[in-house]
This record gives sequence, structure tokens and C-alpha cells, in this order.
Amino acid sequence: MNIFEILRNFIAKMLQILLNKKKISNALNVYVKCSTGSTLSLELDPNWDIKNVKEIIAPQLGFSSPDEVKIIFAGKELNDAITLNECDLGQKTILHAVKSRRQPLKRPGNPTLTEDEAEAEETYRPLSESLLEGETDTLPNDPDDSELRKTPQKAQFFVYCSQCSKLCAGKLRVRCGTCRGGAFTVHRDPECWDDVLKPQKVSGHCESQHIPCVANISEGDPPFAEFYFKCAEHPSQGEEDYAVALNLVKVNSREVPCLACTETTSPVLVFPCEAGHVTCLDCFRDFCQSRLGERQFITTQNLGYTLSCPVGCAESFIEETHHFRLLPRNLYDRYQRFATEEFVLQQGGVLCPQPGCGMGLLVEEDCRRVQCQNGCGYVFCRQCLQGYHLGECILDSAARMSENFQQFSVDPNRAAEAKWDEATKTTIQISTKPCPKCRTATERDGGCMHMVCTRAGCGFEWCWVCQIAWSTECMGAHWFG
Repeated sequence: MNIFEILRNFIAKMLQILLNKKKISNALNVYVKCSTGSTLSLELDPNWDIKNVKEIIAPQLGFSSPDEVKIIFAGKELNDAITLNECDLGQKTILHAVKSRRQPLKRPGNPTLTEDEAEAEETYRPLSESLLEGETDTLPNDPDDSELRKTPQKAQFFVYCSQCSKLCAGKLRVRCGTCRGGAFTVHRDPECWDDVLKPQKVSGHCESQHIPCVANISEGDPPFAEFYFKCAEHPSQGEEDYAVALNLVKVNSREVPCLACTETTSPVLVFPCEAGHVTCLDCFRDFCQSRLGERQFITTQNLGYTLSCPVGCAESFIEETHHFRLLPRNLYDRYQRFATEEFVLQQGGVLCPQPGCGMGLLVEEDCRRVQCQNGCGYVFCRQCLQGYHLGECILDSAARMSENFQQFSVDPNRAAEAKWDEATKTTIQISTKPCPKCRTATERDGGCMHMVCTRAGCGFEWCWVCQIAWSTECMGAHWFG
């Protein structure tokens, strides 16, 4: 075939593609990113194969022949016979096009096998298949059970998508761990969650010309794959668009009943214990809510504020705390607040006792007078959590009742009728400050910051801002505010 025939066939193919473009239904919009830095936006028919794509992009990227183009997606080179449907692409997916470098591959029993021949032998297999192939049950082969046989649910990943603000189906993607480029092929498929979630588990080959990658390859040290997930329920927002994998949420392909309600639903959450106890997502939310109400979450050094299997199994802590994003927004906000408070308390800090504040404060161990910084500004005693005062702390009524419980019995029914108005108590606590000497609640309704206690026999002069004895420093700094 001479050059004129090649050119004529190419032009005919291009015209055919352009004419068929108007007939494309359910067009797939993808981006093709070349190693030279240019990016193409294409509308493709999902039924087209990769060879058609190469024929379209080769002249636009400056390649003399489609055979010179190699298309990489999700850590695999796509061979010519694969259709776009088989690749499970989403809208605005990014494909990477690089110049092909055909070299012989060394294979056992066939040392001269070329990459072209290897492509002809192998079929495209997504990375997710090797990771999820253990998620579905093997159905029985007994002919007597043929009526009971069901088509198993297709295994899939689940992620928490911050853009969708919910649990979504996810897709596994891979890039170079050194340059974070997508033109990267893995040397082997991931075989377990550790391969995906932990760094430097799977090596590969990076097609980019970035200096760190070239240096690693020249030294015989191949770069490692960096796996990440995308939400499958909205169009891709680029290579930096990713979602958090919820590896404990699975399709209930084995039809295991929930340990709490005994219902069989899907998806479910499988705790990371040896037994793999299963709970439906509704019961998981109820479990978390009850533990939050009792403040029974556990703070661990490496995993943070988390829960373990409700059955009490050892080594069953939930490592990825984004699983608690399955909670309603108000409960997740409470979870975050409790986690922050527990962290502050474990670090030797204190929480502001002012109603409506609760700011976490890290203070010196021997510091008794604490002022709420970047919060409400309340000044309080670290020991009794009351307004700052001089002298020894005095227990409040609740603490005194607890201390003298053996000498004083309370009828619960009468106690319910004898409650002080909680709203009034809160208002008094917020709008007043105690005299540092006698603890009399004092309200400031204007004037300067120089306060004089009006309680008979006290008359202590103190500063409203500092809650200490009035001094010349207070007079110079904030006498009038």
C-alpha cells in the first residue's frame, strides 16, 4: 500500500467519523492529555474502540500514525480492540496519550514476545476486578439447586463524596506516586486493600519526563503507584478530584443479615474484626448515635476518635473515620466537637465552662486563672470551673449534694418539681461575673470597669475584665473599656 492509499483511507475514515458524529447518542465527553502538554476535548461514541480514538487524536497531537499512540487509563494501556464501554469511563474522564515505544518483552517460554503480540493475547481487565473478586460468592453447581441460584450483585467500591455530601459509588484510579501524573502503568494489579491504602506497595512505569521520575528509572528504582478514588455519580472535575474510600462499606453479595435488626439489606458495613460482623447502615447510624449520647467513643493514638465492633471483638477499631460521615449532619458535628474536646483534655487542656462556648484551651499545668482566648473571653478558675476568685474553691450545689449523698436523701418526684428554671440559671451565668472575693453574682449595666462589691461586709474592689483586685495597671489599660 503506497502513501496515497494510506492518505485516502485516513481521509475517508475521518469523514466517516465526522458524518457519524451527528448520530452519536449518549455521547461521552472525555479529555485526552498528551505528554507534550496539550489537552484535547472530544465527544466520542461509547461503542467506539480505542483504535478509532487513536485515529482521531493522532493527527491532532502531531503523530504521523495512530500506531505511534499509546493510550493509558487507570494504570493500564488500552489495546486497540477495547471499546470505550468496556473501560467504564465517566463524563469528563481524562485519558493519557503518549508515544509508543515498542520493545520486546521477556516472557517464560517465549523470550521474543513483543508488546504488540502481548496486547493481542491479553484482554483489558480493570484494576478494581482483582481487588473485588473476593467480594462475590461462588454459586453452587448442584443441578438440584438451579432454581435457587441467583445472579450475584456486582461488587463495587463506595466512597464519601464531599461534593455530593453523601455515600456514593466510587471508581479506583492510579497515578505516579512521584510526579502524580496519570500516564502511569502498574507492574501488577492490587490484590488487597493494603495494596491500595498503604503507600509504596505496587510499582509501575511512569511515561512522564519529569526529572524525579527519570532519575528513579535511570537508577533502576521504579516509581510506585499512588491509588485514589473518584466519585462515580458526578462528572470528573479533573485529576485533583478525588473522594475518600469507605473500605468497610460493601455490597451485601453474600446476603448476610444485620447483627442488630437481622434484616438483609445492601450495602452493609463490615467491621474489621476477625469474624467480620455485619450491620446495615441504619443500625450503624443508631449504634453511633447511642455511643455519642453516652460519650463512649474511644480516643486512640493512631486512629483518633473511633469505635470498635459492637460485639466487643479485639482489633476491630474503624481506622478510616470518614465512615462516620454516614451520620446525619447534626450528629457528625457533635462527633467532631466531642473528638476535639477529648483531644484537648488528653493533652492536659481545659474546656471553657461558659454556656454556649466550650472553647478548648491548652494552658500551663500550674496555671489557675484561665481566660478563654479567641472565644467568649470568660475568666474562670481551672480547679472548680467557676468564675475566677481568690482563696480556696467552694463546691457548687451539685458537687455538695454528691459529697453529702449518704446524709441527705432526695425523693426523685419532688426533686423534679423543685428545679430552678434552667433558662434563668443560664442567663444569670452568661450576663454576670462573680466577685473574686465573695463570689456574689454581679451584673455590669454600664460605666467603667472598676467594680465594687455591694454585698454587706465585702466591698471588694475588682476589675470587670481581669477579675482580679483593681490596680493601676487596670486603670491605665481598660478603665473605660
